[in-house]
Amino acid sequence: MATYLIAVPYLSVLLALVFYGLHRSHLVWLLWKHRESLPPAAPRNIPDHELPYVTVQLPLFNEPDVLERLLETVAKIDYPADRFEIQVLDDSTDDSRELARAKVIELRNRGVDAVYIHRHDRVGFKAGALDHGLKLAKGELIAVFDADFLPQPAFLRTVVHHFADPKVGCVQARWGHLNREASILTRVQALMLDGHHMVENRARFAAGHFFNFSGTGGIWRREAIGAAGGWQHDTLTEDLDLSYRAQLAGWKFVYREDHVTPAELPEEMEAFRAQQFRWAKGTVQTARKLLGRVWARRDLPVGVRLEAVFHMTPHFAYPLMVMLAVLLLPMLLVMPASSPIGLVLDLSLMFASTGSLLTFYVVAERSQGRSAWGALRRLPWLLAIGSGMSPWLTKAVWQGLTAETGEFVRTPKKGDRAKQGRYRARTSLPWVEMLIGLESAAAVVAAIVTHHYIAAPFAMLFLMGFGYVSLTVTRERLGLNLPALSPVAQPERISEPSLGTMPGFEEGARATDSAAA
Repeated sequence: MATYLIAVPYLSVLLALVFYGLHRSHLVWLLWKHRESLPPAAPRNIPDHELPYVTVQLPLFNEPDVLERLLETVAKIDYPADRFEIQVLDDSTDDSRELARAKVIELRNRGVDAVYIHRHDRVGFKAGALDHGLKLAKGELIAVFDADFLPQPAFLRTVVHHFADPKVGCVQARWGHLNREASILTRVQALMLDGHHMVENRARFAAGHFFNFSGTGGIWRREAIGAAGGWQHDTLTEDLDLSYRAQLAGWKFVYREDHVTPAELPEEMEAFRAQQFRWAKGTVQTARKLLGRVWARRDLPVGVRLEAVFHMTPHFAYPLMVMLAVLLLPMLLVMPASSPIGLVLDLSLMFASTGSLLTFYVVAERSQGRSAWGALRRLPWLLAIGSGMSPWLTKAVWQGLTAETGEFVRTPKKGDRAKQGRYRARTSLPWVEMLIGLESAAAVVAAIVTHHYIAAPFAMLFLMGFGYVSLTVTRERLGLNLPALSPVAQPERISEPSLGTMPGFEEGARATDSAAA
């Protein structure tokens, strides 16, 4: 009886994980099936006087290490100066304000149409800043770049021709990685993001399914933002939210895999955890908000609606992974290794953990001309870190299901100034990860003693993941004495003379509540 009490929930969890694995395989199949739809439309040589007016929005919050690099890079974008505007949307509470103002003045003296906008609150966080800036923008097209992104000079000329189609609402470019090789953590992150961009986005775009603007490195038609209801801040993934509302309103999205915008990956585990928590919680919030609306649209093909379900629920795999890790030890103890059921369970674990992921990430690497061996070498670490993050992201899933928006904790950036940036993200100590790591160590021993040799490597992956996350977060917490970013900190009033009356500057602007509007 004890065997069945453990085996039934264990098998149920495995089957659910296998289901998500089959979906990854389905995306690879979609990519192959619709491969002829992937090459982008040939660039058009549009005369300068016919190019659309573009506003580039740069949302900032306490970014002293990267903002000057960002502004200098954006100012070098190859586009007619009389059809191009830069908006610095600065919600900073530190000396980033002075640095940003000084850089904007410098750019304006060089003939660049740069505008500095500072709010004395962070209502709506990034979504609120984008919404407020949109009200003041000159452009019919709106490009968005986060502080750590470095758009190439040809970015605008490469993508604006897509908007000759009046139904195109957004064009998303692929992300690159400035510090891919900095550590095992950044290499794993790069592999994860390459899978998202080179398999998920490409497959969904080619097959005609919904995919999302990634929050940065893309360009919107202003009319599409308005028609979809504008930027709203009732979720922490305002980009995913607006993307689905726009596509439900009939706007088309284009993905440009061939144009890459490099950006910085988090190099600290706590920064990575904070980022992933926000993405997971926000995605679940968006599913709460929009999935029913998507499924109610009977005019959409069933395949489009089903893919939307998988698109907005991938983080539910993390609670399943926690359950799997907790159940593994008792399963090894009660299930005889010679049992056919035990063999089926072990093989299912192997397939769920490696089979679909291996194909998924090898395709991602090969699609960008990188070695398949690189994906193979990093896959064990990807599995380990994914499992080690699962308790933390299970909390994010729960909050996404039950809580209101919450705080937008942006990811600290280092830039080029120093090896260590000025800020760090602050997350809770990994007590749960430590406990499950100890249980995983016992599972490794149990797998060997009970002759469950197929399960032993996966127990070892759990041990690696929970141990790595626990030790790394603890080491960062004990070894670094840096201020944490507070998303709700209120700035002091600016004592220096206001720049609000100078052309190109707006001080003390208060954002409107776009969700209520």
